[in-house]
Order: sequence, then structure tokens, then C-alpha cells
Amino acid sequence: MKLSCIFLPLAMMGAAFFAPAKSDACSRVVLLGDNELTIVGRTLDWRTPIPTNLYVYPRGIERQSMPDGPMLQWVSKYGSVIAVGYDEGVTEGMNEKGLVMNGLFCKGSIYREATGDGNTPVMSLAVLVSYFLDNFATVAEAKQWLDNNDFAIFGKTFDGGTASLLHWALTDPTGVTLIMEYQNGQLDMYMSRDYQVLTNDPPFADMLAINKYWERVGGKNMLPGTVRSADRFVRASFFVHHLPTAVDADKGVAEVASIMGSVAVPLGYELEGEANLSSTQWTSIADTKSCVYHFKFSADRDMFNIDLRRLDLYPGAPVLKLDTAKSSQFHGCVNDKLQRSQPFTPMW
Repeated sequence: MKLSCIFLPLAMMGAAFFAPAKSDACSRVVLLGDNELTIVGRTLDWRTPIPTNLYVYPRGIERQSMPDGPMLQWVSKYGSVIAVGYDEGVTEGMNEKGLVMNGLFCKGSIYREATGDGNTPVMSLAVLVSYFLDNFATVAEAKQWLDNNDFAIFGKTFDGGTASLLHWALTDPTGVTLIMEYQNGQLDMYMSRDYQVLTNDPPFADMLAINKYWERVGGKNMLPGTVRSADRFVRASFFVHHLPTAVDADKGVAEVASIMGSVAVPLGYELEGEANLSSTQWTSIADTKSCVYHFKFSADRDMFNIDLRRLDLYPGAPVLKLDTAKSSQFHGCVNDKLQRSQPFTPMW
């Protein structure tokens, strides 16, 4: 794949950019339970609160990857719930088939430049996650498309040219995870049920080697305790492999929430001289089997959820929005709090 270098604003980057005061935190965990239970948890970390609204998009929405020029155009096959930062760019989400996709910071990413031939379609980061959720039901389908398609990525500059460096993970109800990571101008893809944890840096292959060392040390004896990426990876990996798997969805969500708490960065935490560590601003937990998407702002008391299977997602159904700027003090299922809305306007 040929991908352009990415430059984009804070609104587009899902709380991750590379700058003098840079973020270096976000964690993702997949719990594989019995009876086809697959639950994906994620923390989003940033130095200031991230305005994030939740949208529900039905099937049959006509969409495009850029406002003009070579682009991808599609009609959504699947309805989805998406988390939209600053009402301008999709950070993550889950579709009605239970496919989950999350974008996390990865400062070592190096993207291949666009061909410049005028024919290669360009994808804005504002809608990249939605492209996959709209079009694919499984990780295998997404992998096959990536193996056979070429596109460039675009995002506007922020703060005089701040570059957003990300990697992504997709998981479906089978528990298979696909990690998309760009190193030295090449797209590296890692696909397995064994890949249950993703944080930030170093590159994923190196992170596996670090975790292998700690497996020999033995987590029952000692686990690394800082908020740095490698330490969070090791802690999450140990705990996700040492929790009961014969659990129902409610217990599984609770287990994932407890793991996310063990890798979250406390609100207000600052390490003098280390501007690259940031507080956890919110946590999401996606139950891929029941298609329930849980969400909690760190500054609020309760977790709430959107149940996709209790919503009308047929073509022609309205776009729905949970506007957290008006209130974020929600509890339980908030399907009845969703309001008809226009689609969000991407920050191209």
C-alpha cells in the first residue's frame, strides 16, 4: 500500500500527535471468554479533556473519503456506533456485525508517500475508521481488502504542521485481531487471536519480545508498574490471561473494565520533565457478541452504553447522536437519549 505522510489537527487524531509536548498513551485489551464472548476495551489518554460525541449511523449512507479529487466512495453496508472527537473525526467504533476498530498513537510510524499519479484514491483520517466499519463484517474481509487495494491518507496540519502517527487494531466476534502498523514506509499487518493487547511504542514486534521477557520473570512475582507504553502492555497481557473466561457478558465487561483501570493514567497525573505521559480521558468497552458499546468519561461517575441491536439501522433510518457537550452524566442504556442529527462534518 502507498500512503501519504499524515498531518492533521487535534480534532482528527483521536488524542494522539507528535509534538514537543506529545501524548504517549492509549491501551487496548481483548478478553476472549467462553461461548464466543469477545470484549474489547480501550483507554484514550490526553493532556486535556477530549470533547467526544457518539453517533449511530444506519446502513445505506452515501459517504466519501475526501471532498474532491481521487477518493473512495461507498454506501454503508452496516450500521455502526462511532466515537467522534471534536465532532470532526472518528476515533473508534463498532458496527452491527460486532467488528470493532480503534486507533492508537504510535510515534514510530513511517508512512509511504502517495504516488502522486492523480489516480490513487485518498482517505481522510476523519473517516478512515468508518470506512472499515461501514464495509466489512469480519477481520478477514478487511485483511483481504487491504491486501488488494491501494490508497493514500490525508489530514490537515495542526499547530504549524503537527504529524499524527497512529496504528490501528480491528477485532471481530471470533476474537481474531488485525493490527495495522506502518514501519519504514511499509504496512505491517499482524493477524491472530493471540494478539489481545496493543498500546503504543515500540513497534508491535518489539513489544512482543519485551512481553516475552516478562513472561519468563513471571507476573505473579513482579510486574512493571509505570504508565509507560511497554509497562502497560505487560500488565494488560498478564491480567487478560489470568482472569476467568467462563463468564457472561456483564461479568466480562466488568473484568475488562478492571484491566483498563490497571493500565489507565490517573487524572491530573504529571511527571516532571516527561510531557509525553497523559491522563486517561475516557474508556470504551465493546461487547462484540451482543453489540453493546459501553463508554465512560474519567471525570464522570458512571459508565453508560448504546445497544445497537435495539436500534433501527435500516437504510433511510436517521443518524442519531449523543451530545455529551450538553451532559455527560449518563447511566445505563442511553438509546432513548439519542437524538436525530445531521451527520458530523469531517475535518478534511
